[in-house]
Amino acid sequence: MASLAAEIIAFLLAISGWVLVSSTLPTDYWKVSSIDGTVITTATFWANLWKTCVTDSTGVSNCKDFPSMLALDGYIQACRGLMIAAVSLGFFGSMFALVGMKCTKVGGSDQTKAKVACLAGTIFILSGLCSMAGCSLYANRITSEFFDPTFIAQKYELGAALFIGWAGASLCIIGGGIFCFSIAENSKSPRMGYTYNGATSVMSSRTKVHNSATDFKSPKAPPKHFDKNAYV
Repeated sequence: MASLAAEIIAFLLAISGWVLVSSTLPTDYWKVSSIDGTVITTATFWANLWKTCVTDSTGVSNCKDFPSMLALDGYIQACRGLMIAAVSLGFFGSMFALVGMKCTKVGGSDQTKAKVACLAGTIFILSGLCSMAGCSLYANRITSEFFDPTFIAQKYELGAALFIGWAGASLCIIGGGIFCFSIAENSKSPRMGYTYNGATSVMSSRTKVHNSATDFKSPKAPPKHFDKNAYV
C-alpha cells in the first residue's frame, strides 16, 4: 500500500514537472532587459529560443524571428535540442508510468510492472537532466555576458522561463527517483512460503485412511470367563 501511494505521488510530481518544462518553450522571457527613463520604463528588451523582441512604454511589441537556424549561436541551438529532448522524454516517461503503476490494469505481473515503473523513472530523470542542462547553459551565457566588462552590447538578466524550467526539472528528477525506488520496495515485500511433502502413492493413502478409520472404533470389550457349571 505504501509503494502504491509512493507511485501516485511520483507520477503527480513527474507530470507536473513535465508540464512546467513544456511550458518554457513558448514562454517569452528567457532573458530580459529594460531601459529606465526618469519616470517610467521606456523600453523592455526580451528574447527566448525563437525570437527577440522590444516592448515600448505604450505596450506595443516589435519582434524579430531568428533568420536562420544555421546562423544561430551554438548555445541557442544546444538549448533548443535539450529542451525538445526533455519534452519528448517526459512524454514517453508518462506513457511508461501509466503502464507500470500498480493502480492500472495493464502491464502484466507485479514484477513486470515494477520494471516498467523503474524504466519510467529513469526516463523522467533524463528528462529533468536535459531541462536542467538547457536552462543552465542559457543562464550561464547571460551571466557571463552581464559580468564581462569588455562586453559592450545589450546586457540581459535571467528571465522567468529559466526559473520555471529549473523548477520543472527538479520535479521530474524527484518523481523519477521515487519511481526507481519503488522497485526496491517491491523486491523487499515478503513472499508466502509453501512446503512440499512429496507425492504419495495410492497404497500409502489407502493405508493412512484405514489407520485413521480404525482409530475411531471403540475399544474391544474384555473377554468373559465362564465357570464350568455354566455349560450344564
